[in-house]
Parts: sequence; structure tokens; C-alpha cells
Amino acid sequence: MALDQIDCAILGELLRRPRAGVRDYARTLGLARGTVQARLDRLTAQGVIGDYAPQLSHAALGFPVLAFVHIQLQQGSLESFATDLESVPQVVEAHSVTGDADVLCRVVARNNRDLESVIQAILDLGGVVRTRTEISLTERVARRDATLLGVLEAEAPSSSRVGSK
Repeated sequence: MALDQIDCAILGELLRRPRAGVRDYARTLGLARGTVQARLDRLTAQGVIGDYAPQLSHAALGFPVLAFVHIQLQQGSLESFATDLESVPQVVEAHSVTGDADVLCRVVARNNRDLESVIQAILDLGGVVRTRTEISLTERVARRDATLLGVLEAEAPSSSRVGSK
């Protein structure tokens, strides 16, 4: 979907100050509160804004080990495996991928012994042929949606200007 400069400005405020309200965003941007609310509703309905939930620190919750588990599956077992994978709570993200693996999982654990148990739980699920695990040492670049927003902002049509009600 194409975003204009007002959409980009609203999303930028949402990223910078996620706990502020619509009224604060409208005041900062010089827009009507109804305009901001309508655009947030549209952006949410169109899937641009996926969630308003906070991002939790897995390490602070007691799961400091982060690993990426590459899983190779038997032919035809992807759908049932994906359903079964939801039973492993330490799998915080999973994607179907191309390459040697069929599924790539982001997994957290309390320590290496716990990680071994998590991997064993994955291996016990139906259809697993082989796994390969890589442990993250340090996060070098955190999730950064604002940089993508900067790219879109530079490309956005400027027919509507932020700050003019």
C-alpha cells in the first residue's frame, strides 16, 4: 500500500512515543484528532500496524539465551509440524524458509542445558529429519522499523502536508 507523508508522520510518532495518545499525536503533528484516529484505524485495518502490544525482553524475563534453529522436515509434514510447534513455548517465532531447512525458529532458553531440552522437544515433534542450531552471541542491529519508515517517507507523495489542518 502507498503511504503519504501524513501516514509516515503518524507512524513515526507511534514508533517514537508508543504510549502517547491520539490527541498527543494530533497536537504534535498539527493535525485534527479525527484525522489521526481515522488514519490509525485504516493503517491497522490494512495490516500496516500489526500490534499495539509491548515488546518484552526475553533476557529480563529469565531467558537470556537466544538461538536460531534450522529444521529440515519430511516431505508433506510442514502444516502439521507448524501446528505442533506451537506447543513449544520457547519458540517465539517461526518461518517457512528456502534453502537447506524448511523452517527457521527463533528460540529462547534459560541456559544451554535448557536450550538442549527445547531442541529435543522440537525433535520429538512429528516430521523432523534434522536440526541445526546457531546461538546468538550479541544482537548487533535491533529491530528497526523507523529506518524503513524513513525510506517510505522519502518516497511518499507530498500532496498533503503535516501540520496543515
